[in-house]
Amino acid sequence: MNLLICARSPKDFYLKNKRINMKYSLKLGGKNLEVEIRKLAEQANGDVLVRYGDTLVLTTCVMSPKDLINPEFFPLTVEYQERYYAAGKIKGARYIRREGKPSDEAICNSRLIDRAIRPLFPKNLNREVQVISTVLSWDTENDSDVVGLVSASIALGISDIPWAGPLGGVRVSEKDGVFAINPTYAERENNKMDIVFSGVESDGEIFSNMIEAEFNEASEESVLAAFDFAKEEIRKIIDFQKEIIAKEGKPKLVLKEEEKDVELEQAIRKEFGKKMEKAFFQADKQKRDQEMDIIKEEIFAMAGEEKQFYAEKFFNSEQDRLVHENILKYDKRADGRKLDELRKISCEAGFVPRAHGSALFCRGITKSLSTLTLGAPGDQQLIESMEVAGKKRFMHHYNFPPFSSGEVKPLRGPGRREIGHGMLAEKAILPLIPEFDDFPYTIRIVSEIVSSNGSTSQAAISSSSLALMDAGVPIRRPVTGIAIGLARSESGKEWKALTDIQGPEDHHGDMDFKVAGTTEGITAIQMDVKIDGISREIMEEALKRAKKARLEILEEMSRAISAPRKELSPYAPRIIKIQINPDKIREVIGPGGKVINEIIEETGVQIDIQDTGLIFITSEKEETAKKALSWIENITREVKVGEVFQGKVKRILNFGAFVEILPGQEGLIHISKLSNKRVNKVEDVVKVGDLVSAKVIEIDEQGRINLSLLNNNK
Repeated sequence: MNLLICARSPKDFYLKNKRINMKYSLKLGGKNLEVEIRKLAEQANGDVLVRYGDTLVLTTCVMSPKDLINPEFFPLTVEYQERYYAAGKIKGARYIRREGKPSDEAICNSRLIDRAIRPLFPKNLNREVQVISTVLSWDTENDSDVVGLVSASIALGISDIPWAGPLGGVRVSEKDGVFAINPTYAERENNKMDIVFSGVESDGEIFSNMIEAEFNEASEESVLAAFDFAKEEIRKIIDFQKEIIAKEGKPKLVLKEEEKDVELEQAIRKEFGKKMEKAFFQADKQKRDQEMDIIKEEIFAMAGEEKQFYAEKFFNSEQDRLVHENILKYDKRADGRKLDELRKISCEAGFVPRAHGSALFCRGITKSLSTLTLGAPGDQQLIESMEVAGKKRFMHHYNFPPFSSGEVKPLRGPGRREIGHGMLAEKAILPLIPEFDDFPYTIRIVSEIVSSNGSTSQAAISSSSLALMDAGVPIRRPVTGIAIGLARSESGKEWKALTDIQGPEDHHGDMDFKVAGTTEGITAIQMDVKIDGISREIMEEALKRAKKARLEILEEMSRAISAPRKELSPYAPRIIKIQINPDKIREVIGPGGKVINEIIEETGVQIDIQDTGLIFITSEKEETAKKALSWIENITREVKVGEVFQGKVKRILNFGAFVEILPGQEGLIHISKLSNKRVNKVEDVVKVGDLVSAKVIEIDEQGRINLSLLNNNK
């Protein structure tokens, strides 16, 4: 580590015995990771500037001065803010130039940071904490998400906010068998994997506490190899931060240990212990929830109003204990399944009438209904963010309505969870989507979670895969996903992995390790934990369990539909392609769009034209698409000398008549070619509107067509 001190004078250097403008540098992935502590946001509890290349992120953390009274959950909010000025852009919307709601990518980056830092806060911290990472500069090469993750760790580390960091975060890619740390965007193109690992150090070992990854059907062994490669880089980042925190860190706020009401806890266990265990361990979720709610109300009545919040916390901790104790000691799960056993799976393709493709996937009472719509190339989503400006032809959207969990809530737009789960499924499916040249449709899938009991994002991947095949989209092979859970003892020495976790095991367990893939390999991973992190051994077991479950699920899915249907739905639009000479594009469009608008109005089709001269005609009716095709073919047809056409006289000038031989294409019959005799006046032979036979006698260097009138001896 290099230490750089920036100060204008001794007076500037010492301000109330505090150093300012301190810079630290670490070589990482062939570039410098530079950290500057300059108290830019000096009213925050902690702030830091982190630079990687010319990508610069300011991260701040603020803690409220007072405890919240009886919060239901830890009040942490994490924001990742894209700024268009960071990329030298002005927002493209015509009437809205300032940044508005965050993009889906920004929301996913917020979630990435949140999932990594959240487990490291103490359970008895009841103050609001907000972490904001603002991208001040983006160099078009280095991704700011990992920079935001590391800067969040440093900001929390040097602040007085209680937090059990630091953590290290790196991106790993692999190309031609070679791993790279924090590759540039160009280096990531066509890579087999793109993984972000977050890790912490415990007893000299590096444990992973967050993974966000996408693959092109990678093996489990390659994922483990990537983690092995990342570990030492994560260790370097952690050691680097420890030195910064030792020099710059504030004393941490000392939290008061909550006094235990041993008498109340013993009374609850004595009165309700066996009753709670009996209610908790049953397969029927609704019955379990109803009985547990009754027990909770009875516990509240025993505890009294003053101790109700304490009783509720103990009630929840007892459920944690029941889950861990029964799994670790007896291999006993809430619904009675074995640790590696899947819930019952059923699938149905073609569930929604008139949809272009649809499917229902059920795993236990978790049910996802996916409906697919095919659109024209022009229906692609326009994307504009700090990093990306372009088009997107495959979209997956995930909805989680309140009825899916038996709740009554107001219906609002998609939240962070919905956007994050939708993007995860999109990443998992994207490697299987056919190339545009082979299947030029725009594809949108909407997954409605109609019933939820854990692992809904993976159910959405499965139902979406089935819907793609039902629609006849030629995907290479189906894809599915599964969530692996964990129960680990407090000492960390004992642990057991769980296949296909459901609600209670997700809520009260220690890990949610989602793995999506095909028979050939992994396409996406998303992992977060409630503990400090997981070892390589646990990661290996989770991947092994996920592969076994994935193959079982794919086998069940094949019973509903085993391959893409050979024909598209009769309700899906048809696309016809035609390649024309790029020089003819202006003729298809016409002056002010006159020609193309006439074709669209007359036939009702949608026409998309590429600069290369490739034209896509999209229509719900094949006959109208063919009519438009014929129209365009005639406009762009290359006329040859010697061809004979029946055409209409469009214009008459004193030197000849212009005849429309094809739609949008005219040729000139010179006055000398109107007859084999002398013609004094063009109107003596032809008039506007006449249908005449004409032969192509010449096409000059400028492409002008010259004609001769046939069968006329006037």
